[in-house]
Amino acid sequence: MELSHIDSSGAIHMVDVSGKPVVKRTACATGSITLAKETLCCIQKGLIKKGDPLACARVAAIMAAKKTGDLIPLCHPLPIDQVQVDFTFQEKKIIIDATVITTAKTGVEMEALTAVSVAALTIYDMCKAVDKAMTIDAILLKSKKKESLA
Repeated sequence: MELSHIDSSGAIHMVDVSGKPVVKRTACATGSITLAKETLCCIQKGLIKKGDPLACARVAAIMAAKKTGDLIPLCHPLPIDQVQVDFTFQEKKIIIDATVITTAKTGVEMEALTAVSVAALTIYDMCKAVDKAMTIDAILLKSKKKESLA
């Protein structure tokens, strides 16, 4: 398998996307944070002393998606057209879904994954005083697509 970030001599480099067309690109990622049922109830009832973990996590996820090129060494900085972050409650989990859209020469998979990761870390930070056993689980890319602008 050939890796796009490694040249023929084995050196790491940023991929040249200058010859690629600008198209609409969308990526969706997901992940979850497992927490105590009591912690989940506190979040739902607005009882976390630091504030609303989901509101804070949504803003953090958007900011993280916009800064992915600064965080991941070989990612291209991209103009982000939209970041949507959704939370779904399960019995002892919060499922985090992020969709990122750009109009660019390269995709936004890393931006979607970064958004989910930072959202989960933010929830962890907001709730760590009441739940020391939280775990962040299964962050993965669900889908990606590109659409021609013509």
